[in-house]
Formats: sequence, structure tokens, C-alpha cells
Amino acid sequence: MNQALEAATAGQAAIDTEVLIAGGGPCGLMLAIELGRRGIRCLLVDAKPGTAFNPQANATQARTMEHFRRLGFAEEIRALGLPSDHPTDIVYLTRFAHQELARIELPTAAQAMVNVKRMTGSWSAAELPHRVSQKFVEEAMRRQAQAWSSTDIRYGWKLKDFSDEGSFVSASVRPTDGGPAQEVRAKFLVGADGARSLVRLKLDIEWGGETGIQREFMGGKMFAIYLRAPEFVSTLRHPKAWMYVAVNHRRRAFMASVDGVSEYAFHAALRPGEDPEGWSEADARRVFAEAVGAEVPIEILSMGTWLAGHALVADAFQRGRVFLAGDAVHLFTPTGGLGYNTAVEDAVNLGWKLASVIRGRAPRSLLDSYEAERKPLAHRNTAYARRFADSVGLFSAKPALEEDSPRGEAERELARRHFNEHARLEFNIPGVTFGGRYDGSPIIVRDNAALPPDEPNSYTPTASPGGRPPHAWLEDGRSLFDLFGPEWTLLVLGPNPPSIEAFEAAAKEFAMDLCVVRLPQPALSELYEAPLALIRPDQIVAWRGGTDEGAQSIFERVTGGQI
Repeated sequence: MNQALEAATAGQAAIDTEVLIAGGGPCGLMLAIELGRRGIRCLLVDAKPGTAFNPQANATQARTMEHFRRLGFAEEIRALGLPSDHPTDIVYLTRFAHQELARIELPTAAQAMVNVKRMTGSWSAAELPHRVSQKFVEEAMRRQAQAWSSTDIRYGWKLKDFSDEGSFVSASVRPTDGGPAQEVRAKFLVGADGARSLVRLKLDIEWGGETGIQREFMGGKMFAIYLRAPEFVSTLRHPKAWMYVAVNHRRRAFMASVDGVSEYAFHAALRPGEDPEGWSEADARRVFAEAVGAEVPIEILSMGTWLAGHALVADAFQRGRVFLAGDAVHLFTPTGGLGYNTAVEDAVNLGWKLASVIRGRAPRSLLDSYEAERKPLAHRNTAYARRFADSVGLFSAKPALEEDSPRGEAERELARRHFNEHARLEFNIPGVTFGGRYDGSPIIVRDNAALPPDEPNSYTPTASPGGRPPHAWLEDGRSLFDLFGPEWTLLVLGPNPPSIEAFEAAAKEFAMDLCVVRLPQPALSELYEAPLALIRPDQIVAWRGGTDEGAQSIFERVTGGQI
């Protein structure tokens, strides 16, 4: 332990834990849940007094909802946010209270619950997306994390320092409002501590990619207001939506409904020369009125600025016993909702691997697959987010767009065509949601099958190892995913499957918690294009094949023994 840590924590008994998590946003909380359910002791610290007050992210993608379902709280999340019958449309207007340009209609929460069992092809899924503010999601995730006796969740505490000692990590944490520091001894440290990550900075890991990307909208400094406006809906000329996007030459902005009643998250692009740092509430009301095109009384709950125009991925995701996840390793312009959802999957990926190593069921080399799998996905997803941001932000809104004239109508027709196409590009993205793959992973047994193209707006299910298992609804109404075990699952498909004795014997030898699921329906073996498929704890296909030959070698590979 270094001298700074010794001085800060002298005279106090150290907290002994297995995983120290810095950061209590969705990534840190998801990791605590994944570890807690496996009985892994973890301490989570976050400098904030509690979960988020401001709305922040507002779209939970279908893959994230499938993970919440796997963990048993998808219904709780789906009950949060908008009322079940509230529209989830995204609408583009010259100003919120003026002319509608384009709209994409999406199902309400109630409709999604019904529709999901009828959908096939790209949208065959156990869950559909849900529109809910991150502030509500974090509250639910905190409750889930705290339910496990092995988790210690401490808001109002911050990580001060740490040192990788080779066989363990020593760290110092301190109450945010003052008080003595506390020494922590952990097997591993995970920095899920955001864009200004202390963990990343101390590891001296640089960003790669681009930042400061300039656009008329979603590129540069943005002004945000969390507000209450009960009279807003009465100003609309068109049916209400979930998200409103203002397209005009004076004030580009978007606003999402937070509670479906009166609370909204409003974000406006700043014009050249504007400096919002000294703005008053009167300035905030002026900017809001410019986007609405009418005077609407508002109560300001909070206001501030943030920077759009990021497409950044850290150069490394791990150093020794220290890992990075979430915004600490990838920064997005928040189009497509990809930042929050990518962060959740970081935690899902890392959680089972840490637990496997700590339990002694896998060699430490398994952890090297975290960066190998998640870094390419971070590059992929930041590129998609940039593409969506370019599509909406590089559109030039001319002054004539709002004219009551033939020239104005011609400009609006151009805008209609552009934003009808853009809305489907950004908000109908099964390919982005389900199509992420780990093809370069050292713990995937690849079969070299031809893969469908990686496209944002379409997804072709494939059981080729490295991706999400193809989904199906069974005759009894259950999702195939509901049959998967909590850890490893071996699907045995079709009416005449091969023997799996070698897999069962190898599972005992490797102390693997293997759930065998036998499904005789021919349609499932056709869907998976094989009678056997091995599904990882994070619901990724690790291997598929026609016999149990080489089962021991397969298990050694997928648990990191051949890295």
C-alpha cells in the first residue's frame, strides 16, 4: 500500500471486499446486481447523495430490457416512466407548438406488452424497448442491488485513491461531506465513474476517437432544463408524443416527457456567441419559449450545460486488477440511447467473468476477454451514434422553413422527407440493439458461418457463436430465453438430438452450473441450424454443433483456459 493511502487510513480496520465499484450509475448498479445475485461481496461508492435527480438517458433498448427480464425486474421497469397508454412517438416540428414535419409512431408500454408476442423477424424478442427516464431506472436498480446481502451500496462516498498491489487492490474511500477516509482491500476494482473517471485518469489511459464534433444540432455545447410544464400539451396543434424535436433556424431543440404528465427534459443547441454559464431562469424561459413558439409557464427544477459531439473510446479497458466500464471507457453523443445501454452490457459482460474467477471456476485469464469483447462493441456503437447525430444535426434549417409561402412549403417538404427517413434510422434500430457480436473473442468457438450484414435498421437472427441467441416464443406462451439457466445453458434441440453425456461429464469436472434445456420442436433446431447450442451466462452463444465431441476442450475455451 502506498504512503498516501497509509496516511489517509491509519488506525482504521480495512473493509475487506471482493469487488470495489466506483460509480453508482446504471453501469455500476448493474454490476452490483450481477455480482450480488452470485454471492460475490462488493462495495459500491458514489459521490452523489443518491441516484440521479436529473432525467439523463430516457430510452431503454430491447436488449437491456431482456437483461432486466433475465434478472427478474423487467416488469418493474416497464411500470415506471410514462403511463402505460402514453404515446411514445417521436415528432419533428418547426417549433413544438407550430407545424409538424415528420413523426414515427411507436407502441405505448401497454401495446408493447401485447405486440411483443406477435412480432417476428428483426423484432423477435423477449422484450421491446421502453421509454423511461434514467432517474427512475436507477432507483429500481438500486433497490435490486441492495436486496443482496453481499452488496454494500454507499452513496455519499467517493473513491479517493487506489493502488494495484499485484495480488489485491488497496483503496481509500471517504464520505463526500467530510470525515475520515476508510481503507478498502479488494480483489478487483471497477471504475464505472463516468466521463471524468478518476480510475481512468490514475491509470493514465487516454481517449481514442473524436470529440468536439460541430453540428448545428447535437454537436457542441447544449443547454438543458429539467422542468415542469402542466400546460404544455394544451399548446400543441398535433397529437402529443414522447419526444418533440424543434427544427428551425433560430433554436434547434428536443424535449422528452419524463412522467407523461407535466415533467420534461429539454435540451437546446446554443447559437454562436451564446454563453449560458451566467444565464438566469429568465434566460432559460426565453430559450424554452423560442423552441415552443409560444409562452408556456414552466417551473425550472434544474438547469445546466453539457457537451455533444463525442465519439470516444478509451485505449484500454483494463490494467491488472483494475477495470473500466460505462462512460469511463466510451463517450457518445446521446442519439439512439446507446451510451446508457452500452454501459449496462459492459456490466453484464464483466459481472459473470469476475464471479467465475473469484469463485475459482475459471482462470484469471478469462478476464482478458472483457476488453477483447467490449472494446470493438464500443467502437461500433459510438460510430452508430455519430451516424445518427450527423443525420439529425447536419440538416440545415433555413429561415424560409417557417414562411407561409410556396418557398416555405418547399422547404418543409424537404424537411419532411429528411426527418421521416431520419426518424426510422435512429429510432427503429433492431440491428444495433440485437446485432452486436463478439466474433474476435478468444472465448468464443467460432464456426465460420456466413454472417448477416451489420445494419442499424434490420436484424437477421443467427446462432453463429458470438452473438445473441435467436429468440422464439414457445407454444405455451413462454419466451425461449425464460428457459435459460442463471449461468450456462445447453440447448438440446429437435426430435432426435445427439447424446450430451460428454458435456454433462465436463460440466462436473469444470464445476460449471449447466442447465440442460431439451426442446424437441423441429422449428427450433432449424432456427439454430444445429441440435446443440451452448449459451453463456450473459445470453451469448458460445458454441453450437452437432455432437458432444470435444466437450472438455469447448468448456476450457469458453471459460478462458485457452487464452
